[in-house]
Amino acid sequence: MESTERDFVTFTDEDGNEFELDVIDYFEYEGQEYGVLTDLECECEDEDCEHDIYIMKIIQNGDEEEFVPADDDKFDMLAAIVQERLGADCHCEYDCGEDCDCGCEHDCDCGCEEK
Repeated sequence: MESTERDFVTFTDEDGNEFELDVIDYFEYEGQEYGVLTDLECECEDEDCEHDIYIMKIIQNGDEEEFVPADDDKFDMLAAIVQERLGADCHCEYDCGEDCDCGCEHDCDCGCEEK
């Protein structure tokens, strides 16, 4: 079995609490790099586990990448790009893909588990 390395980014909320998000995809739009992030640690108890998706602009700051919120005026186009990249035919809230290890059950019949 091939092991895939997960890409995490640590953020700090307004109360000083740290939390991690997984970068599940990168893409470029109008010469700017963006990341698609989510919390893959599924803590829901039912089969309808939902994941929030975040689209962040990536800015190179020396040797480090800085993730900042995407520009509001580009958000609709970015959301459409992300939806297409994650599977426009999927009726699930989240397309985990075959390398998903979040432990969520997928009961839809859109075939997203087979992508």
